[in-house]
This record gives sequence, C-alpha cells and structure tokens, in this order.
Amino acid sequence: MNASHRSLRRWTRRPAFRGLLFWLVPALFLGYFFYQPLLALFNLALKGSALSGWEFDMSALNLTRIWRPLSFTIRQAALSTLLTLILGLPGAWAFTHFTFPGKKFLKTLTTLPFILPTVVVAAGFNALLGPRGWINLGLMSLFNLATPPIQFLNTFGAILVAHVFYNTTIILRVVSNAWSQQNIRLQHASQVLGASPWHTFKEITLPQLKPAIFSGTLLVFLFNFSSFGVVLMLGGPQYATLEVEIYVQALHLLNLPMASVLSILQLLCTLLITLGHNRASGLGDLVAAPPARGITPRKPTRVIERVVLILIITTLFVLLVAPLSSLALRSIVKLEPTRGERGEIERGLTLQFYRELAVNRRGDLFFVPPITAARNSFLFALITIGLTLTLGLLVAYAQRYRTPLNKILDPLLMLPLGASAITLGLGFIIVFNRPPFSTLRFPLLIPIAHTLVALPFIVRTLSPALRNISTSLRNAARVLGASPLRVWREVDLPLMTPSILVSTIFALTISLGEFGASTFLVRPDYPTLPVAIYRYISQPGALNYGQALAMSTILMLVCAAGIFTIERLQKSEKDGN
Repeated sequence: MNASHRSLRRWTRRPAFRGLLFWLVPALFLGYFFYQPLLALFNLALKGSALSGWEFDMSALNLTRIWRPLSFTIRQAALSTLLTLILGLPGAWAFTHFTFPGKKFLKTLTTLPFILPTVVVAAGFNALLGPRGWINLGLMSLFNLATPPIQFLNTFGAILVAHVFYNTTIILRVVSNAWSQQNIRLQHASQVLGASPWHTFKEITLPQLKPAIFSGTLLVFLFNFSSFGVVLMLGGPQYATLEVEIYVQALHLLNLPMASVLSILQLLCTLLITLGHNRASGLGDLVAAPPARGITPRKPTRVIERVVLILIITTLFVLLVAPLSSLALRSIVKLEPTRGERGEIERGLTLQFYRELAVNRRGDLFFVPPITAARNSFLFALITIGLTLTLGLLVAYAQRYRTPLNKILDPLLMLPLGASAITLGLGFIIVFNRPPFSTLRFPLLIPIAHTLVALPFIVRTLSPALRNISTSLRNAARVLGASPLRVWREVDLPLMTPSILVSTIFALTISLGEFGASTFLVRPDYPTLPVAIYRYISQPGALNYGQALAMSTILMLVCAAGIFTIERLQKSEKDGN
C-alpha cells in the first residue's frame, strides 16, 4: 500500500501529469465548443438533413454553387495579397533602413486597421468614397453634378482596397522585423568583394528574407481568403466568397446542408494555408540566426532615397488616415441639400447623430437603442476577457512542460485561428439549438465564440512571457518557504502583468469587433455593436447612415485606444527587460 502510494506520488510529480492537469479544462472547452460543432457540420454534410430531406448525392449537388464562390475567393485573395505585397514590401524597407519624423506614430497607426471591425472599415470607405462620401459630394458640388461620379461601393476594387488597408501591417511587421535582424556584416563583406548593391540584395538579403516574406504572404492570403464583412458590405451580392455564400445559404435560403458543405471546404482550405504558414514560420526560425549586428536605421541622405521615402510614407498615410478621418468627420457633420437651383449642399457641425443613438423615432416595438448594443458588446467583451485569460494562462503553464502532449494539443488549439467565424457560428446553430443554451435568457454562446476566436492570440502572447521568467526566481522563493500559490502571486504574476494587460486589450478589441459569428448568434434583443452598425448602414435614410457612422466612430476610438495602450505596454516591457 505504501509502495503504491509512493509510486502514485512520484507519477503525479512528473511533467507529463502536470501538463495534462493544466490542459484538462482548455481541452474540454475546445472539444465541446469547437470540435463538436465541426463534427456536426461534417455529419450534416455527409448524411443530410431530415428536416430538409437533403442527402449527400454528388449527382444532385450543384457544383456551380461551390466552384463559383471558391474560384472568386481564391482570385480576390490572390490579387489582394499581391497588391498588399506591392505596398508592404517598400514600406518594410523604409521602416527598416530609415528614421523620419513621426515614424513611431505611423508604425502604430499601421497596426490599427488590423484590429478594426470590418463594419468600421466599411463605414470609413463609405464615408470617403460612397455615394454620400466626401469625395463624391465635393465633385458633385464642384461640377454641379446630379449623381455621384465615382462608383466605389459594390465593386471589385472596393474589396481589393479594403483588404490592402487591412493587411498591409502584416507585411510591414513580419518583413521589417526579419530585415532589421539581418547581420549587416554579410552585406558589408559582399560589397568589399566588389558586388553591386543589386547583386548584394539578390544574393545576401533576399535569401534571408524569403521565409519572412513567404510567411507574411500566406498569413495575408489566409485573412483575405476568410474575409467576410468587407466582401459583404463593400462588394455587394454579385461578389460572393465562400464566407458570404455560407451566410446566404444558411440565413437567407435556410439551406444548412449546402452551407455545411461550403463550410467544410472553407475549413479544409484555411487549414492547408495555416499549416503552410506554420511551416514557413518554423523555417524562418531556422534561417534567421541571432545577428552579430543588425541594421541600424539612418536618415536618408541621397535625393532618390528622400523621394522614394516621401512617396511611401504619403501612400501609407493617405491609405490609412483618409478612411478613418472621413468616418470621424462625417459623424459630426450634417449635410442637407438647399432649395437653390444648383442643388448645393449645406454643411454644419452637429452632434445630432450621437444624440439620436438613444431615440426611437419610428416607435418600433423591437427597437434596441445603439447604446444598449454598446453595453451588450462590452458585457460580452468582459466575459470573453475572463474566459480567454483563464484558458490562456492554463495553456501557457501547460506548455512550460516539454511533453509529447503539447505537440498534439498545441496545433489543435491553433486551429480556431484558421477556422472561419462564419463556420463557427453555423456549427453553433446546428449543435446548440437545444437546452440549456437555446433556453438561456442571456446569449452566452456569443462570448464563447469570441473566446475561440481570441484564444490563439492570447496564448501566443502569454506563453513567451511565462517562458522568460527565470526558474531561479521560483526556486529562491520556494527555498524561503513560499507556497506554490504565493510563488505564483509574488513572482509569476508581477512579471506577467504587462503581457496579461496586452492580452486583456487584445481580447477586448477582438470581442468588440467580431462580426462573422455574431451575425449567426445574436438575438434581436441582444445585438452587438458591429451587428447594430450593419443594420443601420443597410437601412435607407440620412439619419440611419449618420447613426451608423457615430457608432463606428465610437468603436474605432475604443480600438485605437486599445492598440496605443498595447504599444505603450510592450515598449515599457522591453525597457524593463
């Protein structure tokens, strides 16, 4: 008895057991709320639906409905990625090699689009280039035109421009980080041996950059491939990607089996892209050895450098600032046509759109004030923060132990990053349409879906911070008699506080801006802020349009405050180290 008891105690002290203990709750959460809906989608696609009488029959399956959105998804993602590289690679070169006024601010500004909700981006481009946007209104007033001369919305170009706006920061961050860490002495040696600048770039710089470029390209392609809100709001019904087609088939046509087939196809494609990105990222870790001396930014000295730098900075600044500033300005400017013969437009500053957010002008019985939608979003975000921090810390501690279990569970944890939010929402509808979730007065599935979307980002933030804590600090605390709980409270927690705060802001901004899964899961009495913005911007009338812009501006300011806080916390953490 004593021998078995000692054997059990030795086994419980092994890293494998402790790692399993930390993995238990996150694995159960993922299995129940992520993999169960995915299996339900596979089951529905293969066996059909008893309610609809649909069965999986290749002869009856309309392949056109599958091939058309799939081919368009690949085409728009590839072209958007190419345009992003055309803008992002010169930008990465500029950030790596040169210093210029406002560089830190511009670098932080380039990160903002990546965390902005799609509805805010769509509203921004609408305020700039839409029928009632600044450019069209200016041209109509200048040339006395009756109709807007620029047709930007519901075009293929609108999708491409919005994707470039969104994803340029990925190329800037990934490539510039790899570029700045290159050993400058290799380039100097090449030049001493007589190589031209172009030959040095081709033979020395580019081979070291290829893993980072390939990794960033796959990541941009993944986000373009799984884009939903941008295509839905800026592209129009004639441009249907897999995401949009899933949305139409499930919510408009109530064809859940076809939506399931499309969801599985979309999931398989994103899984392949994610695996390729992970492989490229691992290759980059092998190639990029710690440099003896990295590239130090300098002031541009030659005329050609100054001209190119000015062009790059101006392009980035206009692309990033113009839609966002147009959105904020349009939300406080009231435009009314005068009764003159020329049909001129009278402009004036007003806060009417913000005041109207709490007013039900039409007396709609089902009216939910946008302020209530904002309250719902913040409530869902608080629950998301609690869930993601709890699960993220458990996974981070589990990954401290080098066990075979981590190699199996870590990729399974990252799969939600490649999965579509639309696919997730559809799976939730199929699985959780029965008690207890279908009878809850509070829609708990929304923050759960937001947690699945945010968790991979949180784990990637917390795990490195935990690994960087020296084991000697914990050992010293134990030698002094501290209990495991006190060691965590006095050693781990203070050192991890900056990363925990960054994770909190990440979870907050991701939850506030999540749109794809929320469109499936929201109830009429519990809308989120992005869903409310989409409803208002889809309805006719200047008042509805103005209220959508006001809500979008509020959401944009919250996200901007979040990203600037993240940058400050990360900077203070680096300075502290």
